[in-house]
This record gives sequence, C-alpha cells and structure tokens, in this order.
Amino acid sequence: MSIFTASDGTRLAYHQRGEGEPLLVLPGGPMRASSYLGDLGGLDAGRRVIRLDLRGTGDSEVPADPATYRCDRLVDDVETLRVHLDLEEMDVLGHSAGGSLAMLYAARFPRRIRRLVLVTANPWALGTTATPEDRLSAARLRKGEPWFEEAFRALEAWLGGIGDPGPELAPLFYGRWDTAARQHDARADDEFNDEAAGVYGSEGAYDPPATRAALSRLTAPVLLLTGELDGAPNPELARRTADVFPHVEVAVQPGGGHYPWLDDPERFAGLVGGFLDDVSPSVGRTPS
Repeated sequence: MSIFTASDGTRLAYHQRGEGEPLLVLPGGPMRASSYLGDLGGLDAGRRVIRLDLRGTGDSEVPADPATYRCDRLVDDVETLRVHLDLEEMDVLGHSAGGSLAMLYAARFPRRIRRLVLVTANPWALGTTATPEDRLSAARLRKGEPWFEEAFRALEAWLGGIGDPGPELAPLFYGRWDTAARQHDARADDEFNDEAAGVYGSEGAYDPPATRAALSRLTAPVLLLTGELDGAPNPELARRTADVFPHVEVAVQPGGGHYPWLDDPERFAGLVGGFLDDVSPSVGRTPS
C-alpha cells in the first residue's frame, strides 16, 4: 500500500502489483474498496496494476467534507494520483460505477489517457442506465440454474419497487455462482461505504451533454468490455455507449457476468491485455 495526499488534505491509498506499463484501475460499487478487483484475472503478469482506493473506502481516509464523494469531484483525486506517479499519460480501467468516473476523467483530461478500458461500465455519466427490462432479459438467460426462481422473484420485486435488493440477487451478477463467486460476494458488506455511495451520483455529479461532447473528441482508443450474461450493462447498452467514442471496440465476454475476470480470468486478461498492448484477439470482440 502507498499513500498520496489529495488537494483537500485527505490521505488516499493505492495498491500496486506487477511490473511494466502502468494501468490505473478505478473501482466501482459505487464506493467499494478496490480489494474486490483482486489481480483482475492476472493482468498484473505483464504490467503494473495500480488500484486506487477512493476516499472513504479501503485504506483511504474519510474526508472532512462528505460532498467530495461526488463522482465529478473524485476526478481531482485521479489527476492528483497521476501527478504523484509522475506519469505523462496512462492507461485507465474503470469497472462498473468506476466507468463513469473514468469517463469524466477522460472528458476533463483527454491528453492524459493513452488507452481507456471500460469493464461492465454503468454509463451514468452519459445520462443512460440499464432499464428494468435489460435486467430481466439478462436474468432469463439463467433459467434452469438451481437458484434462478428465487433470484428472479426477488429481482422482479425490487424492480417493481417492492423492497430493497437482497442476497437472493447475488448469483445474477456472476457468470458462475461457484465458490469463488460466493466468497467474492461475501466480502461486499465490509468493502462498501454506503454513505459515500449515496453521494457518488447525487445532484450535480453528471453533465451528460458536456461529457458526450468531450468524449466525442477523445483521440485515445477505447475498449468497452461487457459480460454476455450481465444485465447492467447488457451488451446492447454497451454498444449504445460505444457510439459516443470515435475510436472504440466492444468485447462481449461469453458466459461473463458483472465481474468477468472471475468467470474466465484467462479470457478476460487476454482481451484487456491484448487491447492495451495493441494486439487484436478476435475472440468475443466486435468493432463498433
């Protein structure tokens, strides 16, 4: 673990694994400690993977002002870390809600992005989100799984405004509900900052027209990777998100859920690593 100091004096932590070209990773949740990302399917085998603990999560300090949890204000922390690392430009990977943070960073600091990877990214920064039918359609792909009926009823109830999402939904986020997935999900309660999550996308966090306009001029290559079985975003939403970027590829990982590096580490690392190394593996990838 290493520490740097944000512009408001908050001490923030980041974790480095591997050697080679740096890859800055922005976690989702929103506001989940970066430990849930693990080694991202072994990406650290060929590069230096740098996971940022967003303020108030993981090993980073809780800020004096909770308003600084807002997504657009977190962009300053990402830029401060880049300066701290003395990087002229860098590869950036954003997962899930972290995809919106990565988009806002790329919109504000386009010259600092070498390549941008958005993994199962929720495009809230663009003013779009998964619909209830997106989630239900993806869930129906799991029919026949032993847990399906209970999970699907819980999903319908939640989407219908009856109750909060419960543990019954967990299998829907993973391509395989195996021991690794169960262990990964069991750590979630300890890794989330619920107060911060409530502020992350609060009023003023996003300006979709401005962000779309800025990203339409981004010269860096972009990869949008989504899981075949994920409902938020599903592959169709990922393809619509791709329309914003001028230089973009979409990869759909077969059998992948919201955490595709757990479902098939080798395939995930091949797709992302190949893109970052400017190699174009054909498996699961379609140009937008």
